[in-house]
Amino acid sequence: MDPLVVLATGFVLLFALLFLGLPIAFGLLLIGAGGFAAIVGTQPALAMVGQMASDTGLTYNFSVLPLFILMGNFVARSRLAEELYDAANAFLGHLPGGLAMATIVAAGGFSTVCGSSVACAATMTKVSVPTMRSFGYAPGFAGGTVAAGGTLGILIPPSMAMVLYAIITETDLGRLFIAGVVPGVLMIACYLVAIGVAIRIKPEWGPAGARSEWAARWRALGAVWGIVLLFCLVLGGIYFGVFTPTEAAGIGAAGAFLFAWLRGELGWRGLYDILLDSVVTSSMMFFVLIGALLFTNFVNVAGLPGLAGEWISGLGIGKTGLILLLVVIYLALGCILEPVSIMLLTVPVFFPITKAVGIDPIWFGIFLVVMIEVGLITPPIGMNVFVVKALLPDVPSRAIFAGVLPFLAADAVLISLIIAFPAIVLFLPDLMR
Repeated sequence: MDPLVVLATGFVLLFALLFLGLPIAFGLLLIGAGGFAAIVGTQPALAMVGQMASDTGLTYNFSVLPLFILMGNFVARSRLAEELYDAANAFLGHLPGGLAMATIVAAGGFSTVCGSSVACAATMTKVSVPTMRSFGYAPGFAGGTVAAGGTLGILIPPSMAMVLYAIITETDLGRLFIAGVVPGVLMIACYLVAIGVAIRIKPEWGPAGARSEWAARWRALGAVWGIVLLFCLVLGGIYFGVFTPTEAAGIGAAGAFLFAWLRGELGWRGLYDILLDSVVTSSMMFFVLIGALLFTNFVNVAGLPGLAGEWISGLGIGKTGLILLLVVIYLALGCILEPVSIMLLTVPVFFPITKAVGIDPIWFGIFLVVMIEVGLITPPIGMNVFVVKALLPDVPSRAIFAGVLPFLAADAVLISLIIAFPAIVLFLPDLMR
C-alpha cells in the first residue's frame, strides 16, 4: 500500500479517535503500530512494539520522569504553594492588581518544583482565588490569572513537557532545562506588566489589597527557603555539571521527601498516597511516551519529514519564514487540541525539518513549549481555563477567557522576543560546562 495513503488514513483515524475521547497514548500506539504494519508488515510491527515497550521501561535516562513527578508530589504535600503566595502577597498585594501579581510570582515559584501546568493552575486556584475575590477582584480576571500563571509549569524547569521533548528528539535534557530559565523569568515579567496595563485600563478588575509591615514580609520570605534551596540544588547541579538530570531528579525527590517529613506533613497514609499517585502518573506518562515513539517510527517510515521538508524548501521562505509558519500552525492547533497531543503529533514531523534548516534543537524545544503554553489558555479548548472553571463553578468560562486576554498579549511579546533574539534561550546553555 502507498505509504502516503497509509499516512493520511492514519492521521484521519487518529484525529477521529481523539475527538471520540480515546486517550492520546492509546491513539498514538494503535495508529503508530497499525500504520507501521501496513507499510512494513505485521511481524516487524509487533516486534517493534515489544522492543519499544521494553526499551522505554528499562532505559536508565527515562527514570528522570517518575523522579521529578515524585518530587513535585512531595512538595505539593508540604503546603509550599500557600507559603509562596503569602510571601509574594506580602511584597506585592498592596498594589493595584497586586494580588494577581503575587499569584503569578507564586505560580512561577511553584513551577520550579512542579513541572505540570494543570497541577500548577489547580493548586494556585485553591490558594489565591479566594483571597482575590475577598478583595473584590473581578472573578473572570482572577480565574484568568491563575490559568495563565499555571502555564509557567511547563516552561520553568523541571518540566514534564521538556522531558518528553528531550526523550523523543534525543536532545540534551540538562541544556534544555537551563534554556528555560531566562524565558521563564521573562514570561513572569511580561505577565506582571500585562496585569499592570490591564488594571490601568480596568481598575475595577483588581483593587489593591492590604499592606504588610516589613517584619511580616521578611517572615513570609523566610518561610520559602526550602523551595529556593531545592531549585538551586537541582538546577545548579545540572548547570555546573555536578550531576546529570537523572541524578538531579533523584536528589530533588530525596530533598523534597526530607523537607515534607521535617515539616510534619508526611504521615504513613500521606506517603502511601504520594507513592500511589506518582506510580499512576508515571505509568500514564510512559504509555504516552511509548505511543509517541511508535507514532514517530510510523511517520518516519512513511517519509513524511522528507516530503514536508521538500515542500517547505519549495516555498523559499527561509529559516525565519519557517518559524513564522510554525507559529501560525501551533496557534491553530492550540484552538482544537490539548497540549500533549500537539507536541506528540507535531514533533515527529517538524523536528527533522527545523534541524535540517539549522534551527537549534534546544531553541526549538523552548519555542515549542511556549507555543503549547499559549494553547493552554486559548479558546475553545484552553485546558487550564477548564481546570480553573471546574474549581470555580460559579464563574462563566467566557469570563475566564476574557480574563486571560492580557496574558495572551504578553505571550505574543515573549514569542516575538525569542524569535528576534535567540540568545534569550541559548545564552545560559552555551555557558554550561
